[in-house]
Amino acid sequence: MPNVRGKSLKAIAGDISEGYTVVNPLFLKPFDAETLKALYYEVMKTQAEIRGEKFPYSDVQSIRWRNLKLQRLHITAMIIKTYARDKRIPLI
Repeated sequence: MPNVRGKSLKAIAGDISEGYTVVNPLFLKPFDAETLKALYYEVMKTQAEIRGEKFPYSDVQSIRWRNLKLQRLHITAMIIKTYARDKRIPLI
């Protein structure tokens, strides 16, 4: 698995969901095509893991944090897709 800035892509996806890392085109600029694809798949996998967790029906704060994590990952996936489309990098 490729490392970026001394971290694995799984750790970066976790940092994105927690809000420690913000993804924008400047963040993605040094990535090559394979690393960008791998980051996209890790973001999608992390999103699926969060969706697969048991839903906290009675805890409003946990629901809010869960939805915020999913929102960050979704926005990141859209940014990566747009960046890849502009650079003509196929993600699939």
